[in-house]
Amino acid sequence: MTAAVAWGALAVVTTGCGQGPYGTSSTGAAGPATYAGITDLPEALAADGTTITVGDPRAKTVVRLYEDPRCPVVADFESTGARAIRAQTFKRQVRTEYTFASFKDERLGGDGSKRAVNALRAALDGQKFAEYHAVLIDNQTAVEESGGFTTERLLALAEQVPGLRGEAFDTAVSTMRYQGFVTASQAAYEHTGDDPVGPGTPSFAIDSKLVSEELRGLFFEEQLAGDLLTMVRTDPVGWKNHRS
Repeated sequence: MTAAVAWGALAVVTTGCGQGPYGTSSTGAAGPATYAGITDLPEALAADGTTITVGDPRAKTVVRLYEDPRCPVVADFESTGARAIRAQTFKRQVRTEYTFASFKDERLGGDGSKRAVNALRAALDGQKFAEYHAVLIDNQTAVEESGGFTTERLLALAEQVPGLRGEAFDTAVSTMRYQGFVTASQAAYEHTGDDPVGPGTPSFAIDSKLVSEELRGLFFEEQLAGDLLTMVRTDPVGWKNHRS
């Protein structure tokens, strides 16, 4: 099978919002040990002030995720293709980056997206971002059906992350300490791609290039998402040609 046919065979289409299991420890002879669990993943705020990075900073493949915490398609993605990204992040093959949007507040009313993004940024201070992100998305549907991401709900959900609750986190959530981060992140999202209101959520970029619409649907199938990332690593020329 040629690279062109292989890339073509992966192509499917899905839509998103417009404006699970985790890895286990093992050691590979050819590289460093995989991360033992979600609590071991390195987390950091990138120099741009709007990107949260998770995983080995030396990973050669970088997957950027654009998410609004209230977007139901984000929840669909996190229970499907995101599992493959997490698996390769645990293996140090991929570094995951997040840019958060909050446009769903305007569409749905309230300020739940903004409050959730602020809380996620606050969780990063305690190196609990990945754990808290998983909890928020796992509970998204139930939260939206019962009042949304209020301060009280965000603090209650934080109880599911050992060691997250405390004066610093609670104060940051209650006072919207990271409102500047929320605003800057939404602006960064809006400046992504050709659409002036942003690319929709979830959207995906691999090595700084937005994934084409024909490949976007792969991220909603765990096996296909993993296959795509493997092809990016093993056939960089084919990936470069396809994404151009």
